[in-house]
Amino acid sequence: MMTADFSELRVKMVDGQIRTTDVTNLPLLTAMLEVPREAFVPDNRKPVAYIDEDILISETGDRYLMKPSPFAKMVQLADVGENDKVLVVGSGTGYGAAVLSRLAKAVVALESDAALADASSATFARLGYDNVSVVRGPLPDGHKKAGPYDVIFVAGSVEELPETLTAQLSEGGRLTVAEGLGNAGIARLYLKSNGVATGRRAFNAAVKPLPGFERAQGFVF
Repeated sequence: MMTADFSELRVKMVDGQIRTTDVTNLPLLTAMLEVPREAFVPDNRKPVAYIDEDILISETGDRYLMKPSPFAKMVQLADVGENDKVLVVGSGTGYGAAVLSRLAKAVVALESDAALADASSATFARLGYDNVSVVRGPLPDGHKKAGPYDVIFVAGSVEELPETLTAQLSEGGRLTVAEGLGNAGIARLYLKSNGVATGRRAFNAAVKPLPGFERAQGFVF
């Protein structure tokens, strides 16, 4: 198989999928031009690493790498600064954490799937992303031990956002998440002020769901 020119595909992704959807943050655009997305997808999917679609990344068939445009828009929404500590919830193979590591001081990549966590750790080590640490655990629990965080990025959609995550934001901290499933998904930005996290609607976002955030079913009498 002919080796794809990934650097050229990276430029096409940024110009055709990112800039065209009102993403103007220069450090973010630069990071997405530099981070090799193909290194964060399974070998058999490297040729489609830059496609404008979600990419399956798990053997279990339920975890995806978010398509570039909503990912970039949600990162831009978080307004990440160079001194920020970031928690990525559902880091998967690590692409999102890698991009965020180029914008922030430190990134904690939380993953519940052992195979994905191990794969991302190996990729970070190989590529020299030394300000990212991978931790294992249930996604809805966050990772309180390393908090509080200036930014929390939820790398998939949720039916319900647990208070355990917003509780791990620092004062003035931001959390971005897609709430709702399928085409009903809405990207929201939560800001923490005076100890209270308040969310606002930002844009429509059809994002694949993360496991563990299903809304609890009410009692039926």
